[in-house]
Amino acid sequence: MTGDWKTYMPIRDLEKCTTCLTCVMLCPEDAIRFRPEHGKIEFDLGFCKGCGICANECPTKAITMKLPEDEE
Repeated sequence: MTGDWKTYMPIRDLEKCTTCLTCVMLCPEDAIRFRPEHGKIEFDLGFCKGCGICANECPTKAITMKLPEDEE
């Protein structure tokens, strides 16, 4: 398993997300995927390192970074 050292995880606001795929294209770990069969973006938290690039670059600010519940 990867990503054991992460500090933050991405949370997407479905009302703000326009499915522009900016986060999918910019994720350095390929931890964000678009599922065309569902029309949804999914985060693979096993690969996400919590870097926050997706949240910083989201044009609608639909992604925020949160501490995992067990670390709050």
